[in-house]
Order: sequence, then structure tokens, then C-alpha cells
Amino acid sequence: MAFDAVNMADWQISEAAEKNMPTPEEWRDKLGLEKDEILPMGRLAKLDFLKIINRLKNKPDGKYIEVTAITPTPLGEGKSTTSCGLMEGLGKRGKNVGGALRQPSGGPTMNVKGTAAGGGNSLLIPMTEFSLGLTGDINDIMNAHNLGMVAMTARMQHERNYNDEQLARLTGMRRLDIDPTRVEFGWIIDFCAQALRNIVIGLGGRTDGYTMQSKFGIAVGSELMAILSIATDLADLKERINNITVAFDKSGKPVTCRDLEVGNAMAAFMRNTINPTLMCTAEYNPCLVHAGPFANIAVGQ
Repeated sequence: MAFDAVNMADWQISEAAEKNMPTPEEWRDKLGLEKDEILPMGRLAKLDFLKIINRLKNKPDGKYIEVTAITPTPLGEGKSTTSCGLMEGLGKRGKNVGGALRQPSGGPTMNVKGTAAGGGNSLLIPMTEFSLGLTGDINDIMNAHNLGMVAMTARMQHERNYNDEQLARLTGMRRLDIDPTRVEFGWIIDFCAQALRNIVIGLGGRTDGYTMQSKFGIAVGSELMAILSIATDLADLKERINNITVAFDKSGKPVTCRDLEVGNAMAAFMRNTINPTLMCTAEYNPCLVHAGPFANIAVGQ
């Protein structure tokens, strides 16, 4: 049904539509999913992407509509609104339709733009969960990314504190000789925290890290988010993470997550992010939510 988009705010439309929103079990029946292919998370669910793709690999592909824009404004361009409207319009015409959107970032959501769920009757629901963390993918990416920074700064601290013999005996690690002026990685947080864009870390003593200039970026701009949007399976995700260049050594050679021996642990934090979250429009057309903004654009998603 259509709601009064003139007199109702988006959140009110979402709350009204959510009263009849299908449950994960109902979605399983509607979409013809196997019992172990849907992973309930409260009133939402993730889909076991790899199992479903493997089961349907011999099915013919459907038709695909790309919605994009090159006219950025502080309030967005209307891609999500257009996408939801297309889903609802095609659904009204009896087409077997679904969509895929990215998860919104906490930065724009808590800034002038607000959430990225569309608007009016062309809306993705439930809007609150969608806007505030959803099923935890961005948080998993933050943990994975910042773990990489912890591993690198700890390595720099140990290499400063120990000679080669001590380093090998006490830690089992070889010297990477990272150049502190050529660290490419930074920390991430999912807010527009301008005060953290350029910082100095490691103030204190020998056990308080390595003193150097550092930075925070927004979580959805992480290279891990770009990798998530193109990874084909967990093995591919792990390999791509291990190949990330986090810094250069003093001779100019790249230092990777594999060199830091942290890539596999980062991938473990992201093990669930490869599975999309199942949501729907205000008229109950299914829509997958996967990855996030900014970094997905870097690889043409």
C-alpha cells in the first residue's frame, strides 16, 4: 500500500510498513531458499551467499539494471530512491524483482545528509536498523582494518626496541624496517571526525607504541570495503587482504599485510561480511544490502 508521503516523515512510513514486513522465515518461503541458506538476525537475516550461488549456478541470469549518478550533492543524488522506486514499479507490474543497495555510513547519516534509505514511499525498511549499523558489517571492517594498524605499529615498536637477534629470539619476527614517513594505512572510524584526520600517535615510553604522524579515515573508505565489494569467496577475500600494501620500508619496498602476518586474522573478522543482509522496500520487494559507500565506487561498483 502507498503511504501519505506528504504528511508522513520517512521514519513514520518505515514504522507503518514494518508492521507487515515479512519475517526471515516468511522470506525463506517467498524466495525458495533452503533452511541453511538464510541466517536470521532478529527481525532481519543474512543470506549464505556462497551456498545460494553454488546451488543456482546452472540457472539462467536475470536482467540487470544499474542505477548510478555523477552529480554528487550534500543530500545525495537519488540513486537509492530511484532504485527502490524501480523495484516497486516492476513489482507492481508482476515482475519477479529484487534489488541490491549498499549500507549507509555513519558519517553522512549523522551529518547533513542523513540516512541513505531512499525517501517517501520509495523506501528501504526497516529504516532504523538500516541506518544504525544493520548486521555489523561496517563494525567488522573497522575491527579488521584497525587490527592491521595495531600489528604494524606494534611491529615498529618492537623493531625500535630490539636488535635483530633479540627480535628473532623474543618474537620470532624478522625486521621489516618500515619507513614511518611512508605509512599508507591509517586508522578508521565510521564518522566524519575531522579532528582525527591528522594526528600524532605513540606518545609515552618504549612500551607505548611508535611515535609518528598518523591519521583516521572514514570506515567505508577503507580498502577492505573495496575488497569486500569484489571478493568472490572467503579464500579470495583472504588473499586480497594479505596483498594490501600498508607501508614501504626504508629501501622503498612495499610492506603488506602478509609481511605483518595479520591478513588472515583480518579476514577472520570479516568472515560474515561476505553474506548480504536481506531487507525490503516499503512495498515488500526484496533487496540485498551489501558493502558500503565510497570504497565500492573505487572499483566501479
